[in-house]
Amino acid sequence: MSYAYPSILKLRACFAFHPAMWYILYYTMETASFLNDSGIALTEANRPVDAIPVFRRALAIEPENPLLWFNLGIAQQRTGNYDEAIESFHRALGIDGGFADAWLSMGLIYYELKEFQLCEECYRSALTHNGDDPKAWNNMGVLHFSRGCFNEARGCFEEAVGLAPLYYDALYNLRDTCRELGDYRAAAEFERALSNLSEKPGRA
Repeated sequence: MSYAYPSILKLRACFAFHPAMWYILYYTMETASFLNDSGIALTEANRPVDAIPVFRRALAIEPENPLLWFNLGIAQQRTGNYDEAIESFHRALGIDGGFADAWLSMGLIYYELKEFQLCEECYRSALTHNGDDPKAWNNMGVLHFSRGCFNEARGCFEEAVGLAPLYYDALYNLRDTCRELGDYRAAAEFERALSNLSEKPGRA
């Protein structure tokens, strides 16, 4: 999901008679974008503790930007600060209730906390807003599997693989679920598919 900034051309028209105000606003917007990119880079470099204050500086500029709240939540989640991460995801959803990735990330926290009912509610909300996300189907399948609901898990993993046929994790989970259900023929087919994926260049 990308956050849409107001049109630069429209802003220029609004501030046509106040060039100094236009420069300040444009610079501020660019700074929020730059800080967001910097925070993402720090998070991906396994430096979420350093990323958190960067996202907070960006939010001081754009407090109603749901993407910034979401990215802050991801960094907080990486540090294990689940309470603050959930609060950040709620802030993102308060601005954009259809932000499926925020629902999905919050569900993953509840899964790790073994709050399975809350986890399921979050995953269902994610799928309601984006039913074509194979990650959401896979995560829902993992939840069902952990509860011993193997038929429901299989259905979710099949949805994930139907959307992304080369999705390794979903194929792996589908194979294991078929084994639990005693469908060894299907499990063998998915095992072959996994072998083909692992043999491809670049596959770790």
